[in-house]
Amino acid sequence: MTLLVPFKRHSTAACLLLAVATRGFCHNPELRRFEFSQIHMATRFRIVLYARDQATATRASNAAFARIKTLDNIMSDYQPRSELMRLSKHAGGPPVKVTEDLFRVLAAAQALAKRSDGAFDVTVGPVVRLWRRARRQHELPEPERLARAQKLVGYDKLRLDAKARTVQLPKPGMLLDLGGIAKGYAADEALAVLKQMGIRSALVAGGGDIAVGAPPPSSTGWRIGIAPLDSPEKKPTRYLRLHDAAVSTSGDVEQHVEIGGKRYSHIVDPRTGQALVGRSSVTVIAPNGTTSDSLATAVSVLGPKRGAELIESIQGAAALFIKETEKGVQTFEVRFPPNTPPSAVQPPHQKL
Repeated sequence: MTLLVPFKRHSTAACLLLAVATRGFCHNPELRRFEFSQIHMATRFRIVLYARDQATATRASNAAFARIKTLDNIMSDYQPRSELMRLSKHAGGPPVKVTEDLFRVLAAAQALAKRSDGAFDVTVGPVVRLWRRARRQHELPEPERLARAQKLVGYDKLRLDAKARTVQLPKPGMLLDLGGIAKGYAADEALAVLKQMGIRSALVAGGGDIAVGAPPPSSTGWRIGIAPLDSPEKKPTRYLRLHDAAVSTSGDVEQHVEIGGKRYSHIVDPRTGQALVGRSSVTVIAPNGTTSDSLATAVSVLGPKRGAELIESIQGAAALFIKETEKGVQTFEVRFPPNTPPSAVQPPHQKL
């Protein structure tokens, strides 16, 4: 039997659909397939795993979800009492000691910010807030307010001290936004918890950020379908098969606004403070979710040419860039795996 599972994230442009191949399951009676889901980080996290019994599966999934919840309390910019928001309240003040999780994510973000020349930048928070308001009210941010917010943005303004494990936001009003990296990190950490509890064959999906471990029984990998750009609900025309890796999609299908005949994405270029224009999506494969999540955002901002250069500079990374142009939908690929077509005979599908 094959199960078709749709995964969406608030920042996706092309929905990722997971097809879990379970043919041959009857030949491995020791392992059974279990599925769980909970809401965290303003999206639905799903866990699919193989275990010997219900009790083992439930215990492992509960531990993984607890880890995700802890990270949500650390990295959310929607929860006023999260560690991230408490740190932002110290903007303009001295360095603040932070948890290992927060420091690790910020360090990874800074490393990518340098490699992408600022296309990925977690200090973009003040500008993102203005564009969120623009989507709610269907009107562009006021140029003066946008200019003031842009002066607070710049990864060079964020100061990390690895030895003391401290973070400093030197300018009052600075605000961090981890929306382009936190879910991928959470998926990685949840998968690590499952492995620690003896679950090797598992998948963790936070919206469109998917991290996978060993393949399901009698399978070479987790089959993931990439939905078309024009309609995420349509049947995928392209499939991947992955194990011990991660895949993320970033785009504007769910969060955008049309103002004055232009389509503005929720993704903002930190270097200009402007939202991306037009319909596009980027799907990135990487060794882990932290990398795939953040790279998907960076490549979206950089575009196909510069984005390809960034992907090529990172071992184990691959990307599929889909963009709607005046000439139609164009596709650009960098080391992306060949299409793995579904079975010729498709069994009934079940959507979660």
